Parts: sequence; structure tokens; C-alpha cells
Amino acid sequence: MYSYEYPHPAVTTDVVVFTIRDTELEVLLIERGADPERGRWAIPGGFIGIDEDLEAAARRELLEETGVAVGELEQLHAFGRPDRDPRERVITIAWMTILRAGRASIRAASDAADAAWFPMRALPELAFDHREILALAHERLRMQIDDPATVRRFLPEEFTPAQMRAVPEAILSAPGQGPAP
Repeated sequence: MYSYEYPHPAVTTDVVVFTIRDTELEVLLIERGADPERGRWAIPGGFIGIDEDLEAAARRELLEETGVAVGELEQLHAFGRPDRDPRERVITIAWMTILRAGRASIRAASDAADAAWFPMRALPELAFDHREILALAHERLRMQIDDPATVRRFLPEEFTPAQMRAVPEAILSAPGQGPAP
């Protein structure tokens, strides 16, 4: 086996899951059950296996930590600031998706102590650089509100015109989540 003289970073995946409940944009978070950042809330995610496809790893981590299986995943961005994880050099591939409200029951499992929906206007302090990841996902979602297909992903199978108009309002009225100070 060939050995490189340069160290290699670890690679993780994080999945931002949005929904709208009671006309408010919410995001699915897990409470970390292990160090580092034990007890802090985070975007569901974890390490990618050496022989694992990136999207398959994102789906697996989301399912393991929250019990949520999703259809469409959109690759958001790669985050790789050298100090983003205190354990080692970690690069994450972030994804985003939308769930219809009430479409999935959540349960904490794997290394997650808890899993819960949080309104974008009332987020807890987040682990690692997850506020930055969430800010970019929210901005991407805001850019997609003119797309009827994106709006429909939030709605039940049958919906009223008023419900359809409420989706962009919920997305736009959620405060921006810039990087933590």
C-alpha cells in the first residue's frame, strides 16, 4: 500500500433539514451526546466511511441520529476551515433538504442525546461552525422561494392557495443566521 508523506483530513457530512410548522420556518437539530461539544445542539451529521458514497453517508447519518429518511438532498457546500473541529482537520460536505410538516417522527439515536425542531428565530447556541452552515442553507432556501416545486415540498399533498403563499412568507420572515460573533 502506498503511503503519502502529507497528512490527510477526515471528511464528515452534515444535513440541514427544513420544515414549516405553524407558519414558521424550523430546522432539525440534534443534541450532541459525545465530546467534543457534548450537550450543544448541532446539525445532524458525522464521519463518512472510507468506502462510502457522500450522499449515502449523509442519508445514513441523518437516519442514524434522527430516525428521518429523506427523498431529495441538495449538496450545499464544503466547509473546511482548519480549526472547525478540535479533534483533527475535518472537512464537511453539507447538504440540505425539505420535509413536509408532520411527515416524519424524529427520535434521537446513535451519538445524539436528543433531536428536536427549532424555529429559525429561536436557535440555541450551535456546535462547531454549524451557525455558518445553517446561514448558507437558509440563504440558498431564500433564493429558491420563487420556484413552485420548492414551495410545494413544504406543503401537504392537497393545499390551498393561502397555504402556498404562506411558505415564502415563512422563509423570508425567518431571521438571517450569520456566523456567530
